[in-house]
Amino acid sequence: MSSFLLEVGTEELPASFVSSAIQQWQTIIPNTLAEQFLNTEKIDIYGTPRRLAVLIQGLPTQQADRVEEVKGPPAATGFKDGKPTKAAEGFAKKQGVELDALEVRPTDKGDFIFVQKTIPGRSTAEILTQLIPQWISKLEGKRLMRWGDGDLKFSRPIRWLVTLLDDAVLPIEIVNGSEVVKSDRTSQGHRVLHPEPISIPQATDYVKSLESAFVLVSPEQRQIKINEQIQAAGNQQNGVAEIYPDLLAEVVDLVEFPTTVVGNFDADFLSLPTEVITTVMVTQQRYFPIFKTAEYRELLPHFITISNGDPAKADIIARGNERVIRARLADGQYFYKVDLTKPLESYLPQLEKVTFQEDLGSVREKVTRIQKIAGQISEQLQLNSEDSQNIQRSALLCKADLVTQMVGEFPELQGVMGQKYAAASGETEAVATGIFEHYLPRGAGDKLPETVTGQVVGISDRLDTLIGIFGLGMLPTGSSDPFALRRAANAIVNITWAAELPINLQQLIEQNVTDFAAKFPKTNSVELLSQLQEFFIQRIRTLLQEERGIDYDLVNAVLGENDPEYTERALQDLLDVRNRADFLQRIRQNGKLDEIYETVNRSTRLAAQGELNKQELEPTSVVNSELFQKTSEQAFYDAIVQLVPQTKASQAQRNYQQLVDALSNIAPTVSTFFDGPESVLVMDENMEIRRNRLNLLGLLRNHARVLADFGPIVKS
Repeated sequence: MSSFLLEVGTEELPASFVSSAIQQWQTIIPNTLAEQFLNTEKIDIYGTPRRLAVLIQGLPTQQADRVEEVKGPPAATGFKDGKPTKAAEGFAKKQGVELDALEVRPTDKGDFIFVQKTIPGRSTAEILTQLIPQWISKLEGKRLMRWGDGDLKFSRPIRWLVTLLDDAVLPIEIVNGSEVVKSDRTSQGHRVLHPEPISIPQATDYVKSLESAFVLVSPEQRQIKINEQIQAAGNQQNGVAEIYPDLLAEVVDLVEFPTTVVGNFDADFLSLPTEVITTVMVTQQRYFPIFKTAEYRELLPHFITISNGDPAKADIIARGNERVIRARLADGQYFYKVDLTKPLESYLPQLEKVTFQEDLGSVREKVTRIQKIAGQISEQLQLNSEDSQNIQRSALLCKADLVTQMVGEFPELQGVMGQKYAAASGETEAVATGIFEHYLPRGAGDKLPETVTGQVVGISDRLDTLIGIFGLGMLPTGSSDPFALRRAANAIVNITWAAELPINLQQLIEQNVTDFAAKFPKTNSVELLSQLQEFFIQRIRTLLQEERGIDYDLVNAVLGENDPEYTERALQDLLDVRNRADFLQRIRQNGKLDEIYETVNRSTRLAAQGELNKQELEPTSVVNSELFQKTSEQAFYDAIVQLVPQTKASQAQRNYQQLVDALSNIAPTVSTFFDGPESVLVMDENMEIRRNRLNLLGLLRNHARVLADFGPIVKS
């Protein structure tokens, strides 16, 4: 068995491309090897800022010979009077076999000509020579570049190439106009610590050889080392370093031989809000902050940076970083002092000069719309006057910090500074907290707002954006969602669920679509309402399946399939649709769903041939007992009569277990109606009798629809 090494050496790659390229190769390389019938024992993919590499171990020296069966023309076309025709001769020639190798075999479509041929295995070296250029050219990324006078595109210019099959160089050339990069066994070490070229004896020596040249090619190894060094550096400063996962992942791909460097800043800057300092450190400078303890979130005047330079010059590196952060923090301190010279409310007029969206007007106009929607939600929730006033005040001020100097310089601090400035301006804690929380969640995995003020203002802000952008016809398409509308709708649903808010989203959408149409008279209100309904249903469907683990058919059962009634019902009560989905999943798991499935599903399918209104529950006005011909019909009718109060109680109390128990009790009666000694033919020739029986089934379907539409449910 052989080992193969490919290293693509480049100028400094962006960190995002390194991690992305590794992920891409983890799919591309195994797949292309499998397509060539080459099995391997192990594939390791490495990446640093100056190289991408793959080490493949356990490769055969060549493909195994394989037998391939090829189907040719129909036998009637290939042979005439037992002799091969031109068609058979052409097929044999194309497959490289003699005519006597052809076989006639029966198939579902008649007799056809087949041939079995042995394909000799190609050498692994030959195959790799063809695959390597593909592996390089198939890598995708943002802003790929050209260099020199060639047309080759890659993230950064390719400067060297190592291709070793065991200890032999596999000759490969990358041609880019007049530049040609030829493969060799020569790699490059660390740019500072080992500037000389390094020769790799054989493929399996790669990791060890590069480590001797101060390059850790494994991102996992670099991450472990960085993690350990950061923790140790924090301990040395009598504190605890905060390791942010996203920042850690980025710096791992920014260095080849990581070294922690500890820097300091003036303790006077600690008077700044902690969020300002950490934003400067983490977002602007890629530093790791140090806190007094893990629990006590008070910063120490130190920071940790990960250097790719000479550890012996750590002091010089630290001083350079200290000069940079001192300037950034001084800017922050100035902005903070200037912003605090006037109350937060005084910034509102400036929002009139900030455009939210060209057609939708300024951010100040958006604030007015947010207040209006927040008032509608407060009314739905029947909040007391204090909560309602806090919500209105928070909605009024929620965007004011956008025009402060601090947020202008550090946009990541929107909401954070609004909370600080609101508190400093004498606003209530509820108002200040609501300003910050209305941005939550800021992304996947972020926390949700915990106060009713933050929840209502956050929902109002997002709903205004959704209605406005949809109203302008700028719907998300494919992966394009520049206004993050999917995330906004997800947040509305998740906030509602987490806070158990009994919001009628359908009513809110209708009210605000009407308001939008009043301002934009050309709006097709019916179409806009339908688009928003469908969009929210899609988001609810995704959240139920992917985040709550509800089976797809049960999600369809509570949302309906092209069912306007169920669409409106779901949007009128988001808590109820979630609870019904959870309940269905639970009774599927405990077997209770199976007890009623056959009865209800069969009735639902047959009832579709009738005309009974799906909301009707009372049998007295839609079933004529004088038309009964069998005792099973009367028993069915009586059971429905007894079911009515149980269903209505279940509906009123949202106690769906009560409904399922009642449906379980009625199941034997319905089974007798279908299959017992007194069974009936539902589709009787007499149309009145047929309608009467279909109405019985329709009533059972309607009672079950209080929980779910059983039509889409798949039998367990």
